[in-house]
Amino acid sequence: MGRLLVNLSSSLLLLCLISGGSMMVRSQSDQNNTITWCVAKPSSDEVALLDNINYACSIVNCTIFQEGYSCFYPNNSISHASIAMNLYYQSSGRNYWNCYFNSSGLIVSTDPSFGDCVYQFGN
Repeated sequence: MGRLLVNLSSSLLLLCLISGGSMMVRSQSDQNNTITWCVAKPSSDEVALLDNINYACSIVNCTIFQEGYSCFYPNNSISHASIAMNLYYQSSGRNYWNCYFNSSGLIVSTDPSFGDCVYQFGN
């Protein structure tokens, strides 16, 4: 249990640093009044990230992170998986279970958008 808490804390800190701001994880009851996004946990392995991209993009349009589009860079799995997972989460009703992704998703209340790459909110 303690190890899980340390891993979760480390993941949240890393994601906060990556996003350039502070963030809070919200419970399902809080989500009803808070804008939330779904991103990949920084501790997710490459296989999980690619599985998440393939699953989400089989359901939603993931053109936004294709080469030549606003979210292509950074061109890495964690960035592309976060975008795909968020697109799925937003289109599926923003329920906590829509961001589970075999325990590799994280619900955040800080907008992960950066530069010209805008993370969708709402349907």
